[in-house]
Amino acid sequence: MIPVFDGHNDFLQRMVAAGKARDALWLSGDGTGHMDLPRLKAGGMMGGFFAIWTPSPEGPNDAAAVALMENPPFAMDLPDPVGSAESLPHALAQAANLMAMERTGTLKLCHTAADIRAAKDAGLIAAVMHIEGAEPIADLDALHLWHAMGLRSLGPVWSRPTRYGHGVPFAFPSSPDTGPGLTDAGKDLVRECNGLRIMLDLSHLNESGFDDIARLSDAPLVASHSCAHAVSASSRNLTDRQLGVIAESHGLVGLNYASGFLRPDGKRLAFAGFDIMLRHLDHMLAILGEDGVALGSDFDGALMPRDLADAASLQNLVDAMLAHGYGTELVEKIAWRNWLNVLERTWGG
Repeated sequence: MIPVFDGHNDFLQRMVAAGKARDALWLSGDGTGHMDLPRLKAGGMMGGFFAIWTPSPEGPNDAAAVALMENPPFAMDLPDPVGSAESLPHALAQAANLMAMERTGTLKLCHTAADIRAAKDAGLIAAVMHIEGAEPIADLDALHLWHAMGLRSLGPVWSRPTRYGHGVPFAFPSSPDTGPGLTDAGKDLVRECNGLRIMLDLSHLNESGFDDIARLSDAPLVASHSCAHAVSASSRNLTDRQLGVIAESHGLVGLNYASGFLRPDGKRLAFAGFDIMLRHLDHMLAILGEDGVALGSDFDGALMPRDLADAASLQNLVDAMLAHGYGTELVEKIAWRNWLNVLERTWGG
């Protein structure tokens, strides 16, 4: 199998919900969701970014939202902001569960690219702590505290406003140019993340916030789980101009597997085969080059394509890329090598 390093998953929410059954959920699975240790091993997933995220009272996976997103056009309002005091306990519980996974002896919380390589060689799942939506970070002192706990990747927003900036709404068809850019606190956050070598994630940011980070950051620009707007005109997807800006920084985009962001018609409905995913990959490769494209599943956070139903199915995607004419070297770059390369350049060492 060709190993896969993944740009984004939401498994930690399931760990928190499992309570006392969390170790069993991770080690054996419970037949639900997209991920657990046996399925990661079966699909060749060597590791990835484990997201800490605070849900809104109403979200895109609720029944009413799903019904709307199955029948474009649609434009959902941004959820209300969530305060730091509300989000912090949830975030700490997810971080604690990630550390509990490490204590099972099957996973390594990684702080450097060398850590990821060592975990791979040892047969352990290489996990990077990521925060999606910076609500748990009340100020820059808190950022340093999270960094000391292992935080190495941060998305300033999910699809709602924070004190740092604005996310894009769930809308189709829609431009990502949907609101104001980073706040002054957001600009300070970018500079401090650069100083700490915390990777900044552009996924979920609106276009103005994207441009602010592009101007301010001295690191490669990265969108961990996004698709090509030219193929699917979702607000969550990146325009050719944005892809070009990322390419100029020698950055990277991880392809999101969410059916609604992949389908050209924008419908949140599963589809068979890999032709649509390959259209996105071809488009991104044409702009970003062979070193700028990777994978970012959104496992346990989105509706997957039928033939990529969970982590155990990852080699189906690998086989589809090979059958499409991507050589083994390119497939390895997309599957894992490009992620390690950009992390070495972002984190150092």
